Amino acid sequence: MLEKNILQSNAFTFLSSVEKNLEYLSKERTEGVTIRLKKVLDAFSQQGLGPHHFSSVNGYGHGDLGRDLIDKVFANIFKADHAAARVQFVSGTHAIASVLFGILRPGDNLLSVTGRPYETLEEVIGLRNSGQGSLKDFGINYEETSVFHKRVLQLEELKESLKIKRNMIFIQRSCGYSWRPSLSIANIKSICACIHEIQPECICFVDNCYGEFVEDKEPIEVGADLIAGSLIKNPGGTIVPAGGYIAGNFDLVEKACCRLTAPGIGSFGGTSFDLNRIILQGLFLSPQMVAESLIGSDLIAAVFNTLGFDVNPLPGEYRSDLIQAICLKKPEIIKILCNAFQMSSPVGSYLKPISSNMPGYQSDLLMAGGTFIDGSTSEFSADGPLKAPYNIFIQGGTHRSHIKIALAQALVMLEQERLLKLPQNI
Repeated sequence: MLEKNILQSNAFTFLSSVEKNLEYLSKERTEGVTIRLKKVLDAFSQQGLGPHHFSSVNGYGHGDLGRDLIDKVFANIFKADHAAARVQFVSGTHAIASVLFGILRPGDNLLSVTGRPYETLEEVIGLRNSGQGSLKDFGINYEETSVFHKRVLQLEELKESLKIKRNMIFIQRSCGYSWRPSLSIANIKSICACIHEIQPECICFVDNCYGEFVEDKEPIEVGADLIAGSLIKNPGGTIVPAGGYIAGNFDLVEKACCRLTAPGIGSFGGTSFDLNRIILQGLFLSPQMVAESLIGSDLIAAVFNTLGFDVNPLPGEYRSDLIQAICLKKPEIIKILCNAFQMSSPVGSYLKPISSNMPGYQSDLLMAGGTFIDGSTSEFSADGPLKAPYNIFIQGGTHRSHIKIALAQALVMLEQERLLKLPQNI
């Protein structure tokens, strides 16, 4: 149960003082909504969205006008030849896996240029376990390198890696559970230009999760051949109940969709289960939701940086995704922080997070996320592996006030446990 006097606490006063110093950033974030929302509205207008597109069909899904319009809208927004937004995708990982298995063939070479991918992809690639049909099981070769050295983009090792023929380059935009910077659109442009200059036929594939609508442009506009992401993160506006999307070159999208459905069906089958309106409305809400989340991330970074913790990105540093990482150093702090965030959640506030194993992850995770949609980290959540140095990754937030309340609750609890001391002269 939330502390009754949380809004009158010293913690809330401290947060308000930090928030005041960030007004210039909040103004920038809010102004950015107009540019990104205009892209969505233009796509709706150009495709002639009407109420009749809200209905879907059953069975095979043949002739689902709303589903087909949604694909065109996504393609329009991402400046792609083709797109497929499908509720049949279980997650962003599923969408990414469909791309990898749909396009790569035995003997092909896949190279990750952003180091080790997010944990849920390790079994897809074959870095953990075997015999479940991973890329490794199918004879697809995998290597990894990093374009970051001491947090600075450097392409020398990438150029060295491209002396070998590569069929696909995997680029993870978000930092995942690593401490590296997330990739900006400018970074992605440099990486794709380098790859295509040396190997023009190589496919540049970007995991776009947590990055949609953060910047004015998207990866395909700067040279990526293909992108994929989740509908229960940024582009779903926190109201889409399931799904993922793929966008890019027409033939590549179709190959990925043939993995989702079957060869010969591709993107031309699959009902939308009467969710067309929700998907379109979520897309409409997304630019505003992303801005609120970014404003909340700015506040989180500034608060914990002021209290002496290492944070990534730093307050005021350029952001290219929604994730805010904090190095907490003590297991007690990460447990209390997750507990406070769960207590401040709209759903399941009575639950206490405990570390546990989750499908696709190697380490036990501690996760706070009392969300209306299971796994919708964009609604406001915090998670991280319960191991040294006890980094926590906070993301999402439909409105900044919710984030501020959760932060105040966390600071009160941490101060009560004498794990930190708030400034007195506020």
